[in-house]
Amino acid sequence: MLDYFSHFLSGLLDLDRWIKRAIVIALDAVLCVFAVWIAFSLRLGSWMLWNDSIAITILLSLLFWLPIFFLSGVYRVVFRFAGAGTIFGLAKAVAVFTIPMLVVFGFYVIPGVPRTIALLHPILFFFLLALSRIVIRYLLVDILNMQTYQGVRRNVLIYGAGNSGQQLAASLRGEPSMILKAFMDDNENLAGQKLNGVPVFSSKMLEKVLHRYSITDVLLAFPNASRAEQKRIITSMSQYSLKVKMLPRLSHILDDKVSISDLRDVSVEDLLGRSSVKPDLSLMVHTVAGKTVMVTGAGGSIGSELCRQILKQNPNRLILAEISEVGLYFIDQELTDEVARSNDKIQVEIIPELVSVVERPQMKRLFEKWQPETVFHAAAYKHVPLVEANPLAGLKNNIFGTLNAALEAELTGVAHFILVSTDKAVRPTNVMGASKRCCELVLQALSHRGSKTRFAMVRFGNVLGSSGSVVPHFMRQIKQGGPITVTHRNITRYFMTIPEAAQLVIQAGAMAKGGEVYVLDMGESVRIIDLAESMINLSGLSIKNASNPNGDIEIIEIGLRPGEKLYEELLIGDNPQSTAHKKIMKAEESFLPWPELEDHLKIMQKNLAEGNSEAAISLLKTLVPEFMHNRDGY
Repeated sequence: MLDYFSHFLSGLLDLDRWIKRAIVIALDAVLCVFAVWIAFSLRLGSWMLWNDSIAITILLSLLFWLPIFFLSGVYRVVFRFAGAGTIFGLAKAVAVFTIPMLVVFGFYVIPGVPRTIALLHPILFFFLLALSRIVIRYLLVDILNMQTYQGVRRNVLIYGAGNSGQQLAASLRGEPSMILKAFMDDNENLAGQKLNGVPVFSSKMLEKVLHRYSITDVLLAFPNASRAEQKRIITSMSQYSLKVKMLPRLSHILDDKVSISDLRDVSVEDLLGRSSVKPDLSLMVHTVAGKTVMVTGAGGSIGSELCRQILKQNPNRLILAEISEVGLYFIDQELTDEVARSNDKIQVEIIPELVSVVERPQMKRLFEKWQPETVFHAAAYKHVPLVEANPLAGLKNNIFGTLNAALEAELTGVAHFILVSTDKAVRPTNVMGASKRCCELVLQALSHRGSKTRFAMVRFGNVLGSSGSVVPHFMRQIKQGGPITVTHRNITRYFMTIPEAAQLVIQAGAMAKGGEVYVLDMGESVRIIDLAESMINLSGLSIKNASNPNGDIEIIEIGLRPGEKLYEELLIGDNPQSTAHKKIMKAEESFLPWPELEDHLKIMQKNLAEGNSEAAISLLKTLVPEFMHNRDGY
């Protein structure tokens, strides 16, 4: 019987729209007549179905109802998606409908028709209409969806019982695959209450609620909570095998009305991110606004984000220097499109230059042609294993690419030159880190020999989402069904979002007087294995291990890679100095005078030209005495 009824409802949904609208109009006409009968019966105290007075009332009410409801747009609503807005629309239409009823029956005496019918009928009519919409939605959404859906149903908990959570709950009614079991909220006053029949629990009962209702999915509905608050709640979820999604900030949602389609997966940025400090606008614009700015390595993770942040500060011209044709194409197209969308709010000339920083003539042409005032040097080979396997290319690109750009910057009168460095330059154990420390030595030496260009270096750790980050690597492994590979269970890393890193690089460069090594506050270091476990759990999967052999994703320890170390550092010494920015410190690092460094670099250049990597690395150890080359990892 139930299957037959479901087929009947499905048949109704498959009808042409005009037929379905005609059926609803006919139903409303019947309800209008019923409202007249009920109104007369309540007013006169006896059940009456027909007389001349009732006939006149029915006729007039139908004449008033149809045009008013059509003009009010009542019949343009898709009823299976009807909600509070639909009921409110009915209320407005009935309010307009009441006016002619009051005029006719309130001011003119019609034999046998009590004046109170003019108010009683519209009230009853509204309740019947609202009830019909609720029943129709229940039949078409709740009953039909539940009967026709053949997939796996997931038990859902909404964390956040406020307005956003309630809107999300209403949207869930159209999702047969998801069954709302409970709300949870940090507000203790809401605990024990029910919202549309769904119980609300205190966040202190998280574990009990997850087990009691076999929750598989958690929807986070607190879009305007602080970053720290979001992180706290997400962290509490990360120890369970739950599929967690969250709403973006309400400012990113049209009309402040939320639905299932607004949800996004919880990202690692949400789990690891810190409360960001609002950029100092005076520092952001100081070396950028109205100037000709060049970014080398503009197609890379950091370089491209630097370009995005610089564009917002309205430079006069932005030069994108990049060796990768694909990388240059994508960042050029993105920035050009952004300028076009700005409706003349951004007027920046975007110049894509396909060049190699290791070719001095190309650098000479580039600097002489465009005469940049500020240069952000992000061009580098940064993947530790690849540079370890290709030391000649790594040393040439990183050290001599930096040297070429810095010397041409001096010759053409560049005001500010900012090197994007790395935490791996501190007591390096690999060629990549040692080469970046050598890059720092180059700029320190040039600055202290009396250069008019203000050279500065900005050192920071891993950025989330970069091409070399472990996060996208783990995500790919999870999508492939595992296993996740970590090099060592005790390895830790610092993490920062790419936008925050780029903003801090720009601000640090603006503070430079010449020769400073700036260090970004990276927050607390994170154990990589903990990160892997959290990513598995937040994907709704379980960890496969000895205690849970039937889990979904296994984590395998494969050993440290050549040149890799367990812990990264940001300072060589122990004397960081504070700056005007709370997230930026200044380090005092030793360096070689330029004449001595220049002699060593000439020898290294000869070694590289001869393909003598052993001699080049040996010289690198002389230049960077902290370099303890670990070819096997430790």
